[in-house]
Amino acid sequence: MSKVKLAIVYYSSTGVNYQLAQWAAEGGKQADADVKLLRVEEIASPVLIEANPKWKAHLEATREIPIATADDIVAADAIIFSTPTRFGNIAAQMKMFLDTTGKIWFSGQTVNKVVSAMTSASNVHGGQETTVVSLYTTMYHWGAVVVAPGYTDQSLYAAGGNPYGVSVSTDELEKKAKEVRAAVQHQAKRVVAIAEALKRGLRSDW
Repeated sequence: MSKVKLAIVYYSSTGVNYQLAQWAAEGGKQADADVKLLRVEEIASPVLIEANPKWKAHLEATREIPIATADDIVAADAIIFSTPTRFGNIAAQMKMFLDTTGKIWFSGQTVNKVVSAMTSASNVHGGQETTVVSLYTTMYHWGAVVVAPGYTDQSLYAAGGNPYGVSVSTDELEKKAKEVRAAVQHQAKRVVAIAEALKRGLRSDW
């Protein structure tokens, strides 16, 4: 059986979700997946970006990372999304990307993709859970197989205990980096394991 093709699709303005995505890529590789790290296209006004030095610096530092396309979704067996919280919902940049997948959804090419999600917010009760759940709503329409981490490993408790997907408060990332990294890696390995099982045993007409 060929390796699981895992796409890590993220949006990050100042680097937090980029870090989560990198840790997910580590976990995927540890699980022997063929991993592809992808960023969604930045759509914010250059004026806004210029006014925020951290935003501008991060965008410039990650320009070489390929921009995700619908074709990347088609090629992947599994996808892990990472997006910051915006008023309890996913970032507009991630929403814009998901809106480009209508054609592959309509043709059935999103069916049975194994998916999971992560997020960050500026504070503990900043909407992390609703953000991940709102992203999963799109996945239900895709016909995808949502693989949340639940409480399947102790690392998830140490990282904050979000059963829907690993989440972190941005001001605590450095302090809890070891715990969050372990939880993200576990989530990625779980996604790869489920994708492997589906590749082995799923009926082609499902």
